[in-house]
Amino acid sequence: MTTEDCFRIGSILKPKGLKGELHIYVDFDGIENIKFNTVFVETAGKLVPYFVASIKYLQKNAAYLFLEDVDAIEKAATLAKKDIYLSNKLKPKKKEAEFTLFDLVGFTAIDDYEGELGKITDVQEYPQQILATVTYKNCEVLFPLNEEIIKGIDVVKEIVRVDLPEGLLDIYLD
Repeated sequence: MTTEDCFRIGSILKPKGLKGELHIYVDFDGIENIKFNTVFVETAGKLVPYFVASIKYLQKNAAYLFLEDVDAIEKAATLAKKDIYLSNKLKPKKKEAEFTLFDLVGFTAIDDYEGELGKITDVQEYPQQILATVTYKNCEVLFPLNEEIIKGIDVVKEIVRVDLPEGLLDIYLD
């Protein structure tokens, strides 16, 4: 399993108690509505699966998590400060009205003149605009996401059609 096959739900803060319980920070809205029995913990750049024994939601962004085979504070301590993921198959589909520009991460950007630019790896908000990041010809390229640039979004095929300003790609490639 790779990080492209999963989505991040939060991170493990620290062990709680002596029996391996983990205090986790949850930053994925609606996680309590998803039924899951396996989580993936990022360890040394790889996702390691763990079976969930139980999870107890405390408040909006916090929970206690018991994992099978993590039954001592020593085992739990090795998982502290690591990110937690779930399989993309469990990710809830957003309704069209809930879709935002930040949901374009993972979509393929296709320019009307240059063709396929690559997958959008990040979307960042700045005071004046929202920027998307793609890796095009081994260079990290940033371009704005606005009505003038975006020509169409296909949510099913995960494609964003764009018309980048003339010369924008040349700035990165020269």
